[in-house]
Amino acid sequence: MTTPALISILLVDDERSLREPLAEYLTRQGFAVQDAESAAAARTLLARETPDIVLLDIMMPGEDGLSLCRHLVEARRLPVILLTARSEAMDRIIGLEIGADDYVTKPFEPRELVARIRSVLRRAERPAATPSEELLYEFEGWRLDPLKRRLTDSEGALVPISTAEFRMLRAFCDHPRQVLDRDRLLDLVQGREAHLFDRAVDNQVSRLRRKIESDSRNPHFIQTVRGGGYRFGAEVTRAIRDGDG
Repeated sequence: MTTPALISILLVDDERSLREPLAEYLTRQGFAVQDAESAAAARTLLARETPDIVLLDIMMPGEDGLSLCRHLVEARRLPVILLTARSEAMDRIIGLEIGADDYVTKPFEPRELVARIRSVLRRAERPAATPSEELLYEFEGWRLDPLKRRLTDSEGALVPISTAEFRMLRAFCDHPRQVLDRDRLLDLVQGREAHLFDRAVDNQVSRLRRKIESDSRNPHFIQTVRGGGYRFGAEVTRAIRDGDG
């Protein structure tokens, strides 16, 4: 019988007194752990192998955690849990906006971190495609592929979007022409206790508008509803995936 591969973790934190004991604890919990003291060291490790999840300190000398987080989310599609200090509330918001999956605030209980790791990995699992994922969303020439998380414009050009932007656009496509308030959007997009981060919705909508609107200041697709939230103004249809998807 083949032994299941261990879940691999990359721990990135410049504070040695936290990094090394935490790496030892996670190893005892059955994870395969590599640790790095900086974003540069993390990028070197990432060039050799890809972990299942990254635990990432925000405040580090040199390249900070938010910059590395953006790379991990947008270029590598890796789940990220931020390790933050209590004074870094705005950085936490920015991290969630650019696609981090969760955060823990220092000092934290290691058992809570393990629970969050397992929760994030469960959400990140890619099960066999459901019938809905075998279809494509189409709206006014645009096409969103839920399985490949790929967006193309009316001319067929690929439009890069982050994981967070993909989740937001899919939420709108699943509920076209419905008014979705911020709490509902946070629930659809993140599935976490995100009610403290209403601004994250507004900022994410602004980013998405810049990707899909011809004039983001006068949006056609993602319309603001005064006092109500947002509404996706286009008719959304489902198309059968072609041979290539």
